[in-house]
Amino acid sequence: MTQKLLLKSALPAALTALLADHAVFAPTGEAERHAFTCLSSAEASETADAVNLDGLTTISPKEILFPRSETLYGIGLENGEISTPEPTGPTVIFGVRPCDVRSIANLDCSFLEKGFVDTAYVQRRENLTIIALACKELQSPACFCDSMGGGPASAEGADIMLTETADGKAFLVSFLTAKGEAIEKLWETASVLTEPNSADTAPPPPVCTLKVDKPQDLPAKLMAAFDDPAWERLSESCLGCGTCSYICPTCYCFDIDTEISGGKAEQLRCWDCCMFSDYSRMAGGHDPRPTKKERLRNRFLHKLAYFDERHGRTLCVGCGRCIAKCPSGVDIAHVIEWGGTL
Repeated sequence: MTQKLLLKSALPAALTALLADHAVFAPTGEAERHAFTCLSSAEASETADAVNLDGLTTISPKEILFPRSETLYGIGLENGEISTPEPTGPTVIFGVRPCDVRSIANLDCSFLEKGFVDTAYVQRRENLTIIALACKELQSPACFCDSMGGGPASAEGADIMLTETADGKAFLVSFLTAKGEAIEKLWETASVLTEPNSADTAPPPPVCTLKVDKPQDLPAKLMAAFDDPAWERLSESCLGCGTCSYICPTCYCFDIDTEISGGKAEQLRCWDCCMFSDYSRMAGGHDPRPTKKERLRNRFLHKLAYFDERHGRTLCVGCGRCIAKCPSGVDIAHVIEWGGTL
């Protein structure tokens, strides 16, 4: 691993160098519109000014790998010819917080492991380089990433880690993988990196104020409480709106449908939510999760038990988005702590 210094004043040149050969996604906008967007190859100063590295984005970078809606393939109705979307080229996600980097590792488990490889996902993933940004300050009072095995400065899953220096004028840049080293060569050619000196230090990472006591045997405890009446009480305030799923960086429920138009049938995939009343409804009208209680229980057991049993890691990364944005105050941290007392 090598470490260099990237001055903030050199950020426009660094982004411009990336844009020459990559699609670059970075946080832009504010408040509810704070999300990862694809930067244009406009003037360097305009590109850098559009980037907002303050705080945790409201919308995670999940959709770069797992789009909200995508065409899987099409079939010509007259000739039977099969068409597939153009593959994506080299892509960079810039300024990803550690919790969201860990969420991508969880998506990898879902789409690439256990003998089931999603071809649409794997092509995007192979072409992706992740440039993470360590948290210099606590991003949200609802964040509890260090209780879920991560941390504000965790580099797990990143190709490059940026850490802001104590004086706030630069980033210490750690190149962690072969993909990261390729970007290092690119930036060296563009002369945007310098050698750090003894004064270029990073402050200690912040500590999450929300502490969640997550026991090692949480999956077993929650499964043992499958019929506990607490699930009914917890579901009473839930609106079933799906906000939690759509802003969650690790939810990956989807629906598949077919659209026919212009002499062509297309197979489409789009995000769905297990909290919706018709998500698990089967042909003939039977629904194994007919009420909010069953649906909410399934959501939390998937996050905290089922995924762990299958992949050996908890699906929740502790970003706190669902806690902050739930309109009725349903709190996954409360469920974790409740499970810890069982």
